[in-house]
Amino acid sequence: SRDPSSKVVDDLMLRRFLRARDLDVEKAAKMFMKYLDWRRTFLPKGFVSEAEIQYDISHNKLFVGGIDKKGRPIMVVFGGRHFQNPKPGGVDEFKRYVVYTLDKICSRMPPGQEKFIAIAD
Repeated sequence: SRDPSSKVVDDLMLRRFLRARDLDVEKAAKMFMKYLDWRRTFLPKGFVSEAEIQYDISHNKLFVGGIDKKGRPIMVVFGGRHFQNPKPGGVDEFKRYVVYTLDKICSRMPPGQEKFIAIAD
């Protein structure tokens, strides 16, 4: 699996931004720059460490494991196990948990794969 902290801008990533803006290069470039700014601000280290999200990890809300027949990683989410952290900053911690989870599943994607499977319970 690839290291999520070493976000490489590749053709597939740029293509996603182009598709999101109906192949309008100017709009896609603007959206991509906003994404990079957000990522630098929200994740100054470039990644989320498990130490930052212990509350959410401890509830076993989701699991990433296995791939389907088309090579897509599989994530299973248990919504009933989500309880908002009552401490100040709990909402931001949950946001970091979501970013951590998405980075983790994306790092498991084989080259060329752009999709994953999410099963919610």
